[in-house]
Amino acid sequence: MNEESTTPKTTNPAAPLAYPEIPGNEAEQLISIPWRYILVAAFVVALLFVLFIWLIVYLANQQAPTIEAVRDVMVIILALESCIFGVAFLIMMVMVIRLINMMEFEIKPILQKTNETLNTMRGTTTFVSQNVVEPTIRAKSHMAGVRRGLKTLFGNPRNNIR
Repeated sequence: MNEESTTPKTTNPAAPLAYPEIPGNEAEQLISIPWRYILVAAFVVALLFVLFIWLIVYLANQQAPTIEAVRDVMVIILALESCIFGVAFLIMMVMVIRLINMMEFEIKPILQKTNETLNTMRGTTTFVSQNVVEPTIRAKSHMAGVRRGLKTLFGNPRNNIR
């Protein structure tokens, strides 16, 4: 017998999905961008960067007092922003501390009580299973055996009434 025919073929559910194959030339056309577009984009970005630097230097030479005033305003705005972020950080730290306290002093006891309740329930179900359900099943099976035996010996009582 051939081993390949006797072993069942199973698929691995964790295997990556298979994508439909695209012929080589079409795949390259879908993914690739012509080099000239990339070079043009890089040139435009470099040109904009150089123009921005030139504008800053030009304005620094021509409009020095205005640039100094804008710089001072930006420094003040950054200082205010830093204060706001500091306050937000403190508020977040207080919230994290409160969350940790809540988890330690409120949720942990609740979980412990739940665990105790589950253990009690497990013991109760074991007790009921052993002392109520098993004897009931045993008695029911004995009754069914006696009923079947009587039916075999004396026939079906429903048919005897007629």
